Amino acid sequence: MAGKFVIMTAKNGEFTFNLKASNGEVILTASETYTSMSACENGIASVKKNALAPIEDQTREESQANPKYELYQDKAGEFRFRLKAGNAQIIGKSEGYKAKASAKKGIASIGKNAPDAPVIVQE
Repeated sequence: MAGKFVIMTAKNGEFTFNLKASNGEVILTASETYTSMSACENGIASVKKNALAPIEDQTREESQANPKYELYQDKAGEFRFRLKAGNAQIIGKSEGYKAKASAKKGIASIGKNAPDAPVIVQE
């Protein structure tokens, strides 16, 4: 089974999405809630388009042009990443990982799963 995007309705009636890997783990969460279903679908389309972007490792002061993944270490010491579109807008974000290598595996999983992932609307 391949990965999939799951669209959910937030408590405020807006829409958000997660990208789940084939094992059901969430590997990317929308960076915002969207006011319409079509705007949420456009966010997913942007993730699919930019899923193979290069990684900018901010723990090593690297610099990449957008689109890109920004890999960084948070205040709690966990590694996280954000996916930025060509216009520099953040379109997705990760959960925290204890190891940088695990965060990089998460990014690789997005590149593998996102481009052809079906979109499911959760009831």
